Amino acid sequence: MQKILAVGIATIDIINELSQYPKEDSEQRIISQRNVRGGNATNLLAILSQLNYQTFWAGTLAKDSYYSIIKNDLDSYFIDDQFIEIYEHHSNPVSYIIYSQKTSSRTIVHYRDLPEYSFQQFKSLPLEEFNWLHFEGRNIDEVLKMQQYCKQYFPELTISTEIEKNRRDIKQLWPLSDVLFFSKSYALDNHSTSAKDFLTQHQNQFENKVVSCTWGEQGASLYGAGEIISSPAFINENTVDTIGAGDSFNAGLIDALIRSDNFNALNSQQVLEYACKTASLKCSRIGFNLSL
Repeated sequence: MQKILAVGIATIDIINELSQYPKEDSEQRIISQRNVRGGNATNLLAILSQLNYQTFWAGTLAKDSYYSIIKNDLDSYFIDDQFIEIYEHHSNPVSYIIYSQKTSSRTIVHYRDLPEYSFQQFKSLPLEEFNWLHFEGRNIDEVLKMQQYCKQYFPELTISTEIEKNRRDIKQLWPLSDVLFFSKSYALDNHSTSAKDFLTQHQNQFENKVVSCTWGEQGASLYGAGEIISSPAFINENTVDTIGAGDSFNAGLIDALIRSDNFNALNSQQVLEYACKTASLKCSRIGFNLSL
């Protein structure tokens, strides 16, 4: 069984479900509320653990009132957290999410008071034991050191990086990544009009890489083996929760690439459609349990 390590965050998501997005300076009754574990890296691992991978998380966690919610959820997906750093006098990151039933949109306000995972912590890990390393594109200076260290001492490891937000110096992570996941919001910030448009504009920087860009209900595009292909989103009538759809797409793409030996025996259209279908499956249930 292959081992996948993800470096990133876990959060508490306080999800308020409303019939529609509220107007500013108004009152609106919440239909439902739930407090759950979130965070891009751990969302991705929750999906991959159900796709028959051994999953490991490297991140930081605070020993606050939300600690047990996060820890118990990680345990329920068999995500190994032996490499985390625990802080006693901080609080866990919290994402306050407004989920609109009318549009299936989610609006997030994020609070963070917790140190990021550091390069010093990372380089003590037994990296020779892993087959794939995934990074959130955050904490750029430290993640850059991590990736440089991996390329120097563990060049056989596949590195994937999620580029979600237009953070300072985030482009420094592109050359060191074998697989890149770009979000619609990042592409829009870079003046692209579609997923295919973004990949076309930047394809000269993606040689020998696999690169995806998602575009919500309009699907996704993929660059690999010198071509750009696209797939529609597989939207079904049972869509109930789009939170984490992008993380689920990324997990599906990692699974498909590993099973196709990283493009050596790859039908790129099938790989992209599989990732889109993984995201659609997640959207058909609340949370990340694919077996429901």
